[in-house]
Amino acid sequence: MSGINKVIIVGRAVRDPEMSYTPAGLAIAKFTIVTSEEWKDKVTGEKKEKPEWHRIISFGKPAEILGEYLRKGSQVYIEGRLQTSSWEKDGIKRYSTDIVVNNFQFLGGKRQERSQQPDRDDGGKGNDGFDPGDNIPF
Repeated sequence: MSGINKVIIVGRAVRDPEMSYTPAGLAIAKFTIVTSEEWKDKVTGEKKEKPEWHRIISFGKPAEILGEYLRKGSQVYIEGRLQTSSWEKDGIKRYSTDIVVNNFQFLGGKRQERSQQPDRDDGGKGNDGFDPGDNIPF
C-alpha cells in the first residue's frame, strides 16, 4: 500500500542555515522555520499566538542556494516530505521528524522568488529558466 507524504509550509527562518557536506561533496542545509497559529481568547478578547518550530533539511544545489541566501528572519515557502529518524543517546531512544525539501521559494522583502526541484532533465535549469550557478541579483 502506498500513500502520500507531502508537506507545504510558509514560515520564517529562526537562524541562518547550518551547512555541511558529505564525503562525496553533496551539500546539506539544515535550518528551522517557525510558523504560528493566532486566535482571539474568547474570554478576554486578547490576541493569542502559538508558535510551532519545524526542522528543515535540503540536499544538493537547493541546499547550496538556501545556505547562501536564506537568513534569519527570511520568509520562505517550503514544499517537501516528512522524514523521521531515530538514534540512541544515554540509553534513551530519541526521534526527530524533519521536512525534506523538494521545492522552495523565497518570499517577501526584496528577494526574488526562486523554485528548485530535484531530478530535473532540463540541463540543470528549473521551470523558470533559473540556473543555480548564475549570480542572483537582489
